[in-house]
Amino acid sequence: MTLLQRTRPSRGSAPDDAAPARRPVPARVGWLLAAVAALVLVGVASVAFGVRAVGWSDVVAGVSGATDTVSQAAVNRRVPRTLLAMLVGAALGLAGAVMQGVTRNPLADPGILGVTTGASLAVVTGIAFLGLSDPTSYVWVAIGGAAVAAAFVYAVGSLGRGGATPLKLALAGAATSAAFTSLISAILLPRLDVMDEFRFWQIGGVGGATTERTVQVLPFLAVGLLLSLATARGLNSLALGDDVAAGLGERVALTRLLAAVGAILLCGAATAVAGPIGFVGLAVPHLCRLVVGPDHRWLLPASALVGAVLLTAADVVGRLVARPEELDVGIVTALLGAPVFIWIVRRQQVRSL
Repeated sequence: MTLLQRTRPSRGSAPDDAAPARRPVPARVGWLLAAVAALVLVGVASVAFGVRAVGWSDVVAGVSGATDTVSQAAVNRRVPRTLLAMLVGAALGLAGAVMQGVTRNPLADPGILGVTTGASLAVVTGIAFLGLSDPTSYVWVAIGGAAVAAAFVYAVGSLGRGGATPLKLALAGAATSAAFTSLISAILLPRLDVMDEFRFWQIGGVGGATTERTVQVLPFLAVGLLLSLATARGLNSLALGDDVAAGLGERVALTRLLAAVGAILLCGAATAVAGPIGFVGLAVPHLCRLVVGPDHRWLLPASALVGAVLLTAADVVGRLVARPEELDVGIVTALLGAPVFIWIVRRQQVRSL
């Protein structure tokens, strides 16, 4: 028996059950460059297309800050919206990849595990009972709610024989999300003032983006990004199982803690500024594994780039399909993400046979 055979994880212990396949570095670099090019294209499309049709001269002038005409003013308002969509998409895509690595659960996602719902409940509670109105305070409260929800779901999923299995975590997350959603409704229904302010925020969208709001969440997103990327090698070790990772010299508890903190910061900040947006963190890492492989040193940056592309493109689609109205990006990602979720579940069932 070779060393590789002795250290291979058991079936179902990692998001990708196959042994980590080595892909050529040039191919991975090519995919990342393609993702960067796609991000530039969807960014241009996000600025150029919307409810109001604009010409390229208006796009150039509006991006440079001109507001002399209505079209230029419309373009000028789309710039912070585009930047926020990119940041939120990158945060959710990266957080999903980290959560799947930490829990070794292919169904891990900020929405499915109840993290974004916990952040939403915390923000709504702060607004209704603590009188919060500063967007910066929303971020802190959302991060706290996300952390509490993540810890609760992991604790519940760890009960019983076998510990925190992927199925138990998914069930605990679904139940927690349903309970938190009911609590949010219970808080909002008697408070029409709070409901009017947050009824669209709950759907998830970037339509109200401003430069000030984006700048306020940048420090939280930056710290979450750095922590997540710093744990890439550790997540590769965790994919082999805790015992093997410890045998390789990995500090399992510290790696899992740092990765979880990074993911919570990303989820909390993204939810505070854009509302709960589902399925991005679930679908993006699986798509990226198909092209760059399971190595987290490549998977994490790829998930951030593809997440930014997906959410920005979804925002553009939401603006175009319902003209002259708009569909919030949370609705579009839900419509796109549900089939992907079914595909992932069926794929895991086939592998378990």
